[in-house]
Parts: sequence; C-alpha cells; structure tokens
Amino acid sequence: MADFKIFDVAGSAMSAQSVRLNTIASNLANAETVSGSADDAYRARQPLFSALYEQARSENGSTVGVQVDGIVESEAAVRTRYMPEHPLADEQGYVYLSNVNPIEEMANMISASRSYQNNVEVLNTSKELLLRTLSLGQ
Repeated sequence: MADFKIFDVAGSAMSAQSVRLNTIASNLANAETVSGSADDAYRARQPLFSALYEQARSENGSTVGVQVDGIVESEAAVRTRYMPEHPLADEQGYVYLSNVNPIEEMANMISASRSYQNNVEVLNTSKELLLRTLSLGQ
C-alpha cells in the first residue's frame, strides 16, 4: 500500500539522525583528548547523507528516504599546546589536541535532535491520519 511509504521515509531519516547523534557524542567525548603527534590526534567526524530514490523493479513504485553514505574525518588542523611536563609531549614540549569544536558540536546536536523529533511527529501524524481513514468505514 503506497500510503505506508511515509513510514519508510521517516524511519530512514530517524536512523540517519541517530547515526549523526552518535557521531556527535563521539566527537564530544574526544574533544579534549591529547596525543603525542598530530597524526595520532583525534579528528572530528561527520556523517555523509544522501537522498535515496531507487526505482523499484516491481509494480510497487519507488523507495525514497535518507541513506548514510559514510563518515568522514575533518581536515582542519589539530590544536597544539605547550606542556613539556606531559608524558605525551614531543621533543619541543608540545601535545596535540583534537580539532573538535564543542560549541559547533552542541549546535549540531540540537539540530540533529530536532530533526529526529520532527520525524517522530511525521510518523505520529501519519499514523493518526491512517487510523482516522480506516475508521471512516465504521
């Protein structure tokens, strides 16, 4: 039944936002990690989304939704801090911190959370409309 595809669309969007929220949580958890070299420092990660629209081979029509294509690391430079007493400090006395911006990550978290909530509302509204449609025949 074509009316139920809205559940697939909203469900895939909720799944994508869940991946986004998990990635943000990982970034925030590693925001202040320290490393002995720039290559080993934690780099912020972001998921890549794409619209999914595949023509189905059957007579059911098409599938639409959101797909997670992967997770990419930020190319921004890592931060350095002069801490010669730190056990991970290099020969010059520097340690390397992640390139995660906690303020930016919090804004991303609010956006992802609201997107998730919006998709929950889409599901609830669609469910209510379908139930009302089914009750018309009573």
